[in-house]
Amino acid sequence: MTAVYKHRLFWPIVSLLTLIAINAIARPQFITITMRDGELYGALITILRDSAPLMLVALGMTIVIATRGIDLSVGAIMAVSGAVALTIIDGSGDPDALATVLIAVLVAVLVALILGMWNGFLVTVLGIQPIVATLVLMLAGRGAALLITGGKITTVNSAPFKWMSSGYMVALPVAFFIAVAAIIVIGVIERRTALGVLTEAVGINPEASRLAGVRSRGIIWGAYMVSGALAGVAGLIYASRTSAADANNAGVFIELYAILAVVLGGTSLNGGKFSIAGTVVGVFIIQTLDSTVLFLGIPSAQSPVFFGFVVAVVVVLQSPRMRSGLANLSGRLRPRGAGVQDREKAEVA
Repeated sequence: MTAVYKHRLFWPIVSLLTLIAINAIARPQFITITMRDGELYGALITILRDSAPLMLVALGMTIVIATRGIDLSVGAIMAVSGAVALTIIDGSGDPDALATVLIAVLVAVLVALILGMWNGFLVTVLGIQPIVATLVLMLAGRGAALLITGGKITTVNSAPFKWMSSGYMVALPVAFFIAVAAIIVIGVIERRTALGVLTEAVGINPEASRLAGVRSRGIIWGAYMVSGALAGVAGLIYASRTSAADANNAGVFIELYAILAVVLGGTSLNGGKFSIAGTVVGVFIIQTLDSTVLFLGIPSAQSPVFFGFVVAVVVVLQSPRMRSGLANLSGRLRPRGAGVQDREKAEVA
């Protein structure tokens, strides 16, 4: 039981389950899932679908933070990605052609990958601090998206493109499967190969890892490229949901929510140890909070206050000092001699 309590995912999972329980008590329909025409519907299904863009961005942010970096440009990259894709589709003769949509998607992701490569170049080659290097693209990216769309909101009516966000596959939203695929790929690469260990080594001590023969520059550069590519896919899902390329609103504040999801999942901003599973839980916490805000009818202008208060409570509960305090309190509440009995049982076993 002690091992479970001390696990890094214990408090994030408890926080998520608590939020779900509160919503279920306040509105029992929150956990109700219905089947219509072979497709699942309900508040929980909506959370799975709507969390896809944030999930993709947060996964990339996890890898970047693990290398002691930060990426503030993911929202701007989302805007650029959506602008590129919809401009290509809008300029084609047949927006409903699958080939046109595939070309638009591939070009948009490639552009996002190049933007991530640019961030990596500034950080690894020129030695610019990550927060400054990515701030450049954060400010310039939306301007570039406006240039691509000609300063207007480009809208398209393309069924194959719309399918990315509103389509269903095996009774579940397609966007959810895109997020799951990203989780599996990132998880396998980072946890089933040596790359994850090398990433943590670079984050813990870049200079020591370099002296040990680890190509830290390539690992950091690759992290920003992955973050850019995932942000590009997230931008496509967002643009697909609205059928529009809105450079001013696409991905607004998503970099902050992504960082928050990573921290809620137990990954340290100091770099090194990171948790893919923790990030997944953190994203669901944020998305469930967002659903709670909508249900309570809190005005959009006041929702950040509510959001910040709940997140502050969660962060405090996850802090090392609070954990140690709860552990000490638990030890004091245990019956006298319980610790001795536990040790005797362990020795007998």
